[in-house]
Amino acid sequence: MSTAIAKNHMAEMNMLGMLSALDKTIADATRDKISYSEFVDILLQAETDHRQERKAVNRIKAAKFTVRSAFEDFDFTAERSITKAQIKEIYTLGWLNDARPLLLIGQTGVGKTFIAQAVGLHACENGKSVLYMSITALQENLAIARSSGNYLRYRAKLAKFDLIIFDEMGMRKFTATEAQDLCEIIEERSIDKSIAFTSQLPVAHWNEVIPDAVIFDAIRDRLEHSALTINITGPTYRGVKARKLASKKKDA
Repeated sequence: MSTAIAKNHMAEMNMLGMLSALDKTIADATRDKISYSEFVDILLQAETDHRQERKAVNRIKAAKFTVRSAFEDFDFTAERSITKAQIKEIYTLGWLNDARPLLLIGQTGVGKTFIAQAVGLHACENGKSVLYMSITALQENLAIARSSGNYLRYRAKLAKFDLIIFDEMGMRKFTATEAQDLCEIIEERSIDKSIAFTSQLPVAHWNEVIPDAVIFDAIRDRLEHSALTINITGPTYRGVKARKLASKKKDA
């Protein structure tokens, strides 16, 4: 079989990883005199890598991140309380594999959303399905789903993700119905999936936005005893970044 025919077959079968690697693999095989089994192994690995990369791209797209944050870009020079050890603990995804919640607590500007989206991106790259949204978007989506008769379908959609990240918990008060929805979502994810929150409010103060005392106690109990909680203090990073840019302009 000619190389051209082999390429056509690969394209028809959507083996794009093999297709992109074929010419180089043939050249390397001719030069290094590798065996047929090694030749096949290289092509299979190229196809596997391509498909895994494509799946990761699709997972990242489905996650609906607002920015592409990455841990490699985290600025440890800023005077924040979070440590490299804590970042490492988040990065290893042990909490996610153990179906534990992640709570990132701190005032505005300390990097909660950056870390949340960075861990979401990292999870996508490691084979996990992720959904990112603000907590107000959840409240609005649940209301729309109820009014349109799609509530159960929407809840079933949420249940499929390995990790859901709710940003800015506490930005808006919950009705009793919304609070019950949140409590149920947290509960159903405690078995084999995970959930993450960013918030300016410690969990003990979520009763400021969840007025139903019974539901608040249930949510607090489900989170406080199992979550990986990271409290972040320090100056707003937006101010730190602005000062760094000003200093660079001055030096230039």
